Amino acid sequence: MEQLKSELALVLGENISRLEVISEHPPTRLYALYDSEGQPMPVMAKYFRHQGRAALEAKKLALLGHAGLIAVPAVFGLVMSQQPPVHEMLLLARLNGVPAEAPARDAQRWQQFCEQVVEGLLAWHRLDSHGLVGTVDSTQENHWPAWYAQRVEVLWSTLSYLRPPAFTLDDRQILFRSRARLAHLFRDFNDPCVLVHGNVRLQSMLKNPRSDQLLAMTQPGTILWAPREYDLIQLDESPAETALLHAYLQRAPVAEGFVWRRWLYQLWDCIDRLVQTGGFDRPRFDHARAQLLPWLG
Repeated sequence: MEQLKSELALVLGENISRLEVISEHPPTRLYALYDSEGQPMPVMAKYFRHQGRAALEAKKLALLGHAGLIAVPAVFGLVMSQQPPVHEMLLLARLNGVPAEAPARDAQRWQQFCEQVVEGLLAWHRLDSHGLVGTVDSTQENHWPAWYAQRVEVLWSTLSYLRPPAFTLDDRQILFRSRARLAHLFRDFNDPCVLVHGNVRLQSMLKNPRSDQLLAMTQPGTILWAPREYDLIQLDESPAETALLHAYLQRAPVAEGFVWRRWLYQLWDCIDRLVQTGGFDRPRFDHARAQLLPWLG
């Protein structure tokens, strides 16, 4: 912590009295900064354990901010440190708000919040990729089912090489069966790729604690161009998120295949995070496996 304070003080040209962890995920931590007098500074620092991730998020935030109606954190700069452990930090504008997981004061305010989120997502989802698909740092001209099949093959090969001890034979079998059924699961798929946030969930949204109005969306995913349905797969961890998902689908329905593909996406997203961070979300993986199993024939 003292090393981070020294690095940030050198970059900002101002003494920092303390850092406060706002949120923490396996590969990242978000810090609030306080000046020498203990007052909050108008900048936050997001710490990345893996090199190259900070630049990707900065680019994604810039694209989302330029193209959308929903505010995203402004990026002030990128700090690259060679001090062990090697890390990177994004300097972001401080946003005053509370996580949208906090309950709304009444049903009407919740409904208004859902409408704001849906309208903001649709502003991004109206931007066609013109045939491109992929992540921020690697786009290609391709169809989503073919690109996603490539992604699954890379993850499967990497997983076979890593052989994580937490993985069981049943885990490998469900992944093998889902690979074999990809063509069937994407049968008749023809949705275009659009600009996606990539991590739509209540914990990635900030709202005004008094009015319950949406303020911003944070923590975007690395995928840049994907079909609309891919941006909805995280909305299942609470009744509130399920209600938000239904609000979106009432306004802009997606293909019927989303009923089973959402679980396919979640299953392989767990593998992607395992490969990238070393962390494995066993409850989420098991839930997605149980939901996908009836669709595998």
